[in-house]
Amino acid sequence: MSSFEWNKIIGAVLMTALVIKAIDVAGDALVKPHEPERNVYVVAGSAEASLTEQPAAPAPEALEEFSPLLASASAETGKKVARKCAACHSFDKGGRKKVGPNLWNIVNAKRARSADFSYSGALSEAGGAWGYEELNAFLADPKGSVPGTRMSFAGLKEASDRAAVIAYLRSLSDNPAPLP
Repeated sequence: MSSFEWNKIIGAVLMTALVIKAIDVAGDALVKPHEPERNVYVVAGSAEASLTEQPAAPAPEALEEFSPLLASASAETGKKVARKCAACHSFDKGGRKKVGPNLWNIVNAKRARSADFSYSGALSEAGGAWGYEELNAFLADPKGSVPGTRMSFAGLKEASDRAAVIAYLRSLSDNPAPLP
């Protein structure tokens, strides 16, 4: 290779480096970094964790009264909304467990009732039954209702959707639970 070819190669490499540096300088000029007043993630037990005030956890929002919605809710609509649940739960009488337990006859049933399903410790310790209010709270925010549950579903934000799903779950029984 002649020296002229080497000059072209070196010139191309230098020009590429110059263009990249120009883009870097222009990007820094356009976007100014903003340093937070305090660290967003504070490691428990660190010096900063003991010096900073931990913000109070936001109070859980009270769920609106859903009894009137439940009285007028359609089990057919609930069946459509519950399709989101079908990936992890079965709804048939005697149906097999999936990632989550079978939901047949769940309304007013004891929590963590199925002996052949491995529930999270939090749900097993929660005790009680799946009444209408408990189902409403759990369907709205599973992790907020039972902290430590393994259920990864984000929840149903619309009260009408929750009421419809509960109406559908109520219909999944040989002897449906009475409405509140």
